[in-house]
Amino acid sequence: MYEVIKMFTDLQDNNFKYEVGDEYPRLGYETSISRIKELSSKFNKQGTPLIKEIEENKVLDELDKPKKRKSK
Repeated sequence: MYEVIKMFTDLQDNNFKYEVGDEYPRLGYETSISRIKELSSKFNKQGTPLIKEIEENKVLDELDKPKKRKSK
């Protein structure tokens, strides 16, 4: 699983816009290992990593955390 660390528009996914903090790839979209390598390195059009791998344990920890409620 990967997390977006810099906003980008995925030219290989119908110009889908990914915001910082989004999960990559989005639900329902399959990507290739080479695309993940490209986006997680400086070898893409922006010249900087756009996604980073999330440790599986971190993902499980986040799911277990109680959600913060917005005060009214």
